[in-house]
Amino acid sequence: MDNVKFGIVGLGNMGQGHITNFIAGGINNASITAVCDIKQDKLDWAKEALGEGVALYDNAEEMFSSADIDAVLIATPHYLHPPMAISALNNNLHVLVEKPAGVYTKQVKEMNEVAQKSEKVFGMMFNQRTNPLYIKARDLVSTGELGEIKRTIWIITDWYRTQKYYNSGDWRATWAGEGGGVLMNQSPHQLDLWQWICGMPVRVRAFCNIGKFHNIEVEDDVTAYVEYANGATGVFITSTGDAPGTNRFEILGDKGKIVIEKNNLEFWKLRVPERQFCMECKTGFDSPEVWKCEVPVTGENTQHNGIINDFVNSILTGSPLLASGSEGINGVTLANAMYLSSWTDDWVNLPIDDELYYQKLSEKIESSK
Repeated sequence: MDNVKFGIVGLGNMGQGHITNFIAGGINNASITAVCDIKQDKLDWAKEALGEGVALYDNAEEMFSSADIDAVLIATPHYLHPPMAISALNNNLHVLVEKPAGVYTKQVKEMNEVAQKSEKVFGMMFNQRTNPLYIKARDLVSTGELGEIKRTIWIITDWYRTQKYYNSGDWRATWAGEGGGVLMNQSPHQLDLWQWICGMPVRVRAFCNIGKFHNIEVEDDVTAYVEYANGATGVFITSTGDAPGTNRFEILGDKGKIVIEKNNLEFWKLRVPERQFCMECKTGFDSPEVWKCEVPVTGENTQHNGIINDFVNSILTGSPLLASGSEGINGVTLANAMYLSSWTDDWVNLPIDDELYYQKLSEKIESSK
């Protein structure tokens, strides 16, 4: 195989965006041979954009079983990601899923189990992993340059939304439609990057405020506190009601500090590790010597095209994925833990109780508007 034939499932904003990127030549060694959506106007758009050569389907199962495709890109509503992926994998297709991996861990685990048995390439659209700033931050942490992590803080509130945005669709900001609010819709990329760079915590205490700034039934403002196995702590703050908003990611380690803000990475390096300095210093008020280092951050932020090209390359050459589909459960776990903590007004240990979360979510869905 020298060309991967794609089927796109879901022709909303993301699905159409991916098609546009294919048409513009942003994807190598791949082509779109089939598309699927339940709405005729979406299929009409795809036919006009892609031409007569593409097969049109209004049923995903039919496309998976009969279309001339090697892989599928799933860009449907959140709840459909795992069942669509499972069906495609069972039809011997490679699968790339838009974020989030799913709405609740129970269904994501089922998807991961099928993917593992299938031996097909299974990827997640975590396009922020292509950002050189986050790649460099991960490198500084994983190589020990920052030392042992002591504290992480991410304030991500720069996606302000109006009431008009939430009123634009009956499914928006509902438990039945999206399975959550800002954690499930806006923040999955940051939740993924947070754990990708810093690792998963061991327990979570969160406060998810329902409709604090908007007339909606899900959360639009969250403050979460986490603890890691080594005793380090973390804070994650997100909202769609802050104006102006902030996007600041800070990681404090024993050997220094990283701050990513305004498309820039700053690194303050301690000449002597803080723990060593603290115990060896002969005075009470001295501080470790700090060097502000110029860290080279190189490379292009290839975003969605980068993830698709990486996925295609993995199919053709067997190379490891930058964003493996099996890793999608980590961000979903963090979001589910935050919800569960807020609903039970208590700490939640990781891994979470999948059945308890599903039970609580089902109750929210039953009363959803």
